Amino acid sequence: MRRRAGWALGTVLLLAAACGGGRGGDGDGDGGGVPADGPDVLRVLAGSEIRDLEPLLRKAAGEIGVQVRLTYTGTLDGAERVASGRAGGELDAIWFSSNRYLSLIDGAQARLSTQTKIMVSPVVLGLKPAKARELGWDKGRVSWSDIAAAARQGRFSFGMTNPASSNSGFSALVGVAAALSGADGALSAEQARAVTPRLKDFFSAQRLTAGSSGWLADAYARDPRVDGMVNYESVLLGLRDPVTLVYPDDGVVSADYPLTLLASAAEPKRRLYGRLAEWLRTPAVQREIVTGTHRRPITPGVAPDPRSGAAQLIELPFPNRRGTADELIATYLDRVRVPAEALFVLDTSGSMQGDRIEAVGQALVALTGADTSASGAFSRFRSREAVTMIPFNDRPGTPVPFAVPERDPAPELARIKGFAQGLRAGGGTAIYDSLAAAYDRPVTPGHYGSIVLMTDGENTDGSDYAAFESRYRALPEERRRTPTFVVLFGESDDGEMRKIAALTGGAVFDARSTSLSGAFKEIRGYQ
Repeated sequence: MRRRAGWALGTVLLLAAACGGGRGGDGDGDGGGVPADGPDVLRVLAGSEIRDLEPLLRKAAGEIGVQVRLTYTGTLDGAERVASGRAGGELDAIWFSSNRYLSLIDGAQARLSTQTKIMVSPVVLGLKPAKARELGWDKGRVSWSDIAAAARQGRFSFGMTNPASSNSGFSALVGVAAALSGADGALSAEQARAVTPRLKDFFSAQRLTAGSSGWLADAYARDPRVDGMVNYESVLLGLRDPVTLVYPDDGVVSADYPLTLLASAAEPKRRLYGRLAEWLRTPAVQREIVTGTHRRPITPGVAPDPRSGAAQLIELPFPNRRGTADELIATYLDRVRVPAEALFVLDTSGSMQGDRIEAVGQALVALTGADTSASGAFSRFRSREAVTMIPFNDRPGTPVPFAVPERDPAPELARIKGFAQGLRAGGGTAIYDSLAAAYDRPVTPGHYGSIVLMTDGENTDGSDYAAFESRYRALPEERRRTPTFVVLFGESDDGEMRKIAALTGGAVFDARSTSLSGAFKEIRGYQ
């Protein structure tokens, strides 16, 4: 687990899937008890990275008379929502870890007004101290080329978030590509393509992925095999077990957390924004941010966390075209990263008849490329990915495997679509026998395995949770490393579903009040 200092929040395992996917465990929140709107309410669309500021923001109501209502979303979903104008009228401001991707979308700048940077956190490599000493990276100069060479040689392993779901992973991917390409200006598509072989070297050492930087930190703490992770400096400083921070001397990409007023905001909301932005940059509040989140202050004269690197960091160039950024993400997913192996354990019992089984089919079809939004395009089944469907009712069904090829994936994606459209409901509900059947299947060597369990009810057939837990604990360690991501749907047994997620190192996604497609799409950031 992570150690969170001061007033920062602890780990939350329930990840709400709301208005679309790719949020990396974000999802719309309930506003933290803040009214939906009102004369003193500032409605803010935020990235999940802002979640640890909720206790501080609650103080703003008493100190400056501004209630902040946060609605969480992911980088791509949020950017599309703002650029399309759909955020206007419903929201007054946005607060992501960075506006860089948003700024690349045509028409986005016209949707934005004042931007106020609040704090800073570079994306760097954190390693267990013994591994850093072994590599000679605990002192002296280290470049991204040095790190890529050591990764190619198998000298260390690391975790990183999915760049299609989380800004820390996206920033890391851009930074590594820019450094390895030697770009002295905005990274071009040609430079990104040329550096692909070296990116494959670097990411050959990746052993963990995640849809959010916080969940990655918790997964890293559970897995002693992994030597470190690429993440925000602030997250790395908040770990219970200290790591050695490696600041590559050729540069990093930093998050600057700009609180941004929407151009559509009414004048009263603009005044609330101004009060909040000014308050957040006061020395007293900046010191609370440093103490509570380990981020670097933006206000001169406020001391950073003493463990932050003292050297001036070089900021690596960022793409200046959306096409380059999107191509870089697609290259990572299709050619560079360790390929995924996803097992979907799908409830097709009698209670799923009608709209529910249709919703499952639609959610799976969306993952074959039917969802053409940016977040949908990146969440589809990727080249080199192994996918297995295990439908179940009163017993596990026959596993149906699919293998998406690196070249011409369309025919295999069409097969998955056909499977999804052919699902039929009937019979009882053997949740634990079916989940056990998924764990009986070994992960293909060289793949990153995960299981998705979707059920709309309680277990009525076969073994119970206690029997599954005993069986799971008796599995070889390698099998037990596969997390199960549980989707709450219909009348799912919340308590037992959360137990499954906690036991296996997975997470729970709630699709009961929103959409199953949104939950499935969000989970893709963790696969």
